[in-house]
Amino acid sequence: MDYKNVVIIGTSHIASESLREIKKTFESFKPEVVAVELDIKRLHALNSKQPQKMSFSAVRRIGFKGFLFAVLGRYAQQKLGSAVGVSPGSEMKLAVDLAYKNGAVVALIDQDIEITLKRFSKALTWRERFRFFADILKSVFRRKKAVSDLGLKGKTFDLSKVPEDELVRKLIRQFKRRYPNIYKVLVDDRNKVMASNIVRLMHDFPDKRVLVVVGAGHEFDLLNLVKKKYNRVDVVKPKPSHISV
Repeated sequence: MDYKNVVIIGTSHIASESLREIKKTFESFKPEVVAVELDIKRLHALNSKQPQKMSFSAVRRIGFKGFLFAVLGRYAQQKLGSAVGVSPGSEMKLAVDLAYKNGAVVALIDQDIEITLKRFSKALTWRERFRFFADILKSVFRRKKAVSDLGLKGKTFDLSKVPEDELVRKLIRQFKRRYPNIYKVLVDDRNKVMASNIVRLMHDFPDKRVLVVVGAGHEFDLLNLVKKKYNRVDVVKPKPSHISV
């Protein structure tokens, strides 16, 4: 079976550029199926008009480390989002809203967030905890050294834009090297789940145009996984291509 109607967009969850790219792709590509890096819980949270707070009762289900990671991660994204005037996850919500508006099928392709957080609690080792705090201290007190270690000296960051592909790949490699267990849970395992779900969509909707919206840090590996799982497919990306975490 030949299948050439798949477009993958890598986004930044707080970048206004991602919103523009999604609108542009809907206008030009006119997707009939829209797959997003969400599960049902996160979709409900994005659509809720009430501020989402994680209850301490969740600790029993996902573990304390997963709970703490979720709380700190949400806080960090909200702070960064407020700095650029874009709510975290706005690009995913926009993709879903445009899909409904245009009569497209919406597919939630990510792993259940509670499964991810529970595995995170189990995977976080003492070594990676120490490295995490060491990296925080180094970034605060030895910022030039931290930037130099990543090979990012002289780089500037515009939060309103999706990072360049080269920069994203460099950050992902560094993350994988220093936090291999966390990388497996947060990136690698989820990529496998999402790739399987994308391939299933390609089989279920063989004649439909499929738009996939994921964070930039997932895009390259996800693209390769889809090709391996469905090796007769030509998977294309819009130009210029973007990748995000």
